[in-house]
Amino acid sequence: MTSSVVISGSGLWKPAYSISNEELVSAYNAYATQFNEQNQEAIEKGEIIAKPFSSAEFIEKASGIRSRYVYVKDGVLDINRMRPNIPERADEELSDQAEIAIYAAKDALKSANKKPEDIDAVIVSCAYTQRSYPAVAIEVQEALGIKGFGFDMLVACSAATFALHRAYEMIAAGTAKSVLLINPEMISPQINYCDRDSHFIFGDVATAMVVESADTATSDHVYEILSTKAVTQFSNNIRSNFGYISRVNDADPFAADKLFHQEGRKVFKDVCPMAVEHISEHLQRHDLSSTHVSRWWLHQANINMNTFITRKLLDRQPSPEEAPIVLDTFANAASAGSIIAFHLHHQDLQSGDVGLLCSFGAGYSIGSLVLRKK
Repeated sequence: MTSSVVISGSGLWKPAYSISNEELVSAYNAYATQFNEQNQEAIEKGEIIAKPFSSAEFIEKASGIRSRYVYVKDGVLDINRMRPNIPERADEELSDQAEIAIYAAKDALKSANKKPEDIDAVIVSCAYTQRSYPAVAIEVQEALGIKGFGFDMLVACSAATFALHRAYEMIAAGTAKSVLLINPEMISPQINYCDRDSHFIFGDVATAMVVESADTATSDHVYEILSTKAVTQFSNNIRSNFGYISRVNDADPFAADKLFHQEGRKVFKDVCPMAVEHISEHLQRHDLSSTHVSRWWLHQANINMNTFITRKLLDRQPSPEEAPIVLDTFANAASAGSIIAFHLHHQDLQSGDVGLLCSFGAGYSIGSLVLRKK
């Protein structure tokens, strides 16, 4: 069993397209106006509810989000479509999700000073995969020329941290020397752009990390994984019912309940104290308190959640350097959010500094890692 498991590299890919709050609201309000006019009689009879209007100010206040990256912008702002227009690819072509995964993977490999032949396993872990099989991870493995094995994982917004846990366990057990884990979060196809309360939440992005034994790490910035901690608790407050069962249910596979939907207030009330308790207990394993943590790489779902959690942990407002926020430009990037925060804000820490990486999301699921810079 190896004595030390480390994160030796990280990677990030972001789409070429971005949509501001103002652009998104302009399209949504035009759609809402058209919907209300077309359904005026039914609305007046109380048969359906009129679409409420939104504003860029409402979105930023509610979430901290100002803009988001999208894999394909075409179609999203078309009030007669309200979803991305992504052309279907043939089976022989590289899938969309594998393509963005490879971009992030190559960036992480370069950061870790690794070549494909150095990697033993590939994990693609994210909120949604483009298909059920063959695994996207195996497609990525083939495209990069990696031997060994690959598999997909789905743990909603905790997918990245849970994948890090699995990579840590593989290295510690000696079943792999180095693991490449990738989070190709292509969420825009699952967003209900016709829903005022959720259409602004998510963005598309891909992140990646290399986990290996400290004995083989040669990169400039190496973080020892001191320990991992995970918890899940079932809740329906964040849900997507999309799946192949809709075919035999004779249900609309693209109905509102098949897209992302949540009870946001309930999620906030449930998850915030759960995350505070989880993080506190994890730090206590190492006789650490929140004052010993130099950097908080938290899940980037909502600025109000992050502020609540860090205030409870620190008994004060953290500085932007202590708890970096990236959701203002990336929005909620599902499981990739905390990895983006790490990728963009880890090189300045000094040897011996402790950081905590944590996700919280649907399930409910919470995953965390206590890290120390080598």
